[in-house]
Amino acid sequence: MNKKAVGNIILSYILMTIGSLIYSVGVSIFVDPYNLAPGGITGVGIIIASLLHAKTGTVIFCINLPILIFGTWRFGLKFIISTLYVTTISSAMMNGIADYIMPVIGLVTEDVLIAGAAGGAFMAIGMAMIFKQGGTTGGSDIIVRALRQKYPHIKTGKIYLITDTMVIICSVIAFHNLERGLYAAVVVIVTNFVLDMFLYSGDGAKLVYIISDNIEAIAARVMNELELGATYINGVGAYTNEEKKVLMVVAKASQYAQIRDVVREEDKDSFVIVSGASEVFGYGYKDIFTMDI
Repeated sequence: MNKKAVGNIILSYILMTIGSLIYSVGVSIFVDPYNLAPGGITGVGIIIASLLHAKTGTVIFCINLPILIFGTWRFGLKFIISTLYVTTISSAMMNGIADYIMPVIGLVTEDVLIAGAAGGAFMAIGMAMIFKQGGTTGGSDIIVRALRQKYPHIKTGKIYLITDTMVIICSVIAFHNLERGLYAAVVVIVTNFVLDMFLYSGDGAKLVYIISDNIEAIAARVMNELELGATYINGVGAYTNEEKKVLMVVAKASQYAQIRDVVREEDKDSFVIVSGASEVFGYGYKDIFTMDI
């Protein structure tokens, strides 16, 4: 591994660390103190920690641990390493903020709606930084990925909607407060909106063309590991007059870094063209019936 590759890995983990800090601030300062459980493993951790009077970061890590073990078995160690790092460091940061920062600053606002909106925004910004480096924030992403493999006809967004709704309902029951559940829903909405804005800039996506002598291996990993569709385009080199397959992949911005890493690992001499797609319709993206006529 050359110095540039090592430098890229170090930079990637620095950015994931910053993202984890921002995410932890959103949870520990703006969400957890107000008993807002905004779906996912984080929401479950907040509920359990409140009921057991335990540290939220510790509970979230304990819930994530068996899921990470399952993810390692299902998807391989390489896929889990960055997620394990983010989960560990963000859980530690949550505990640190709760133990040393919150006693000093106290509640930042008396308005729960403002706290929820701010928390959702901080969490989304942190998640966006982590996703762009190929990492994830914990177990819910692994669970959704596994469910998508078993039930590919169910859209990812619907799975998240179902799980988040279940967590919010559980929070209403646990805290005996319908209003808190509604505020938690606001956190989810703000998080999804801000995350989409940072990752996708609206409806955009990445359109990637890959030319390589090892194109089959790249295509296999893109489809199997990243669960992305790919299309071969037949091409002919103008200078060599040799036939060559070109791989076309459409991916959300958060997944581009993973595509890039696959290409680098399989063929460092690949020729790659990356452009933006302003709108994408079809399976996994916007409904084809929403196209303007």
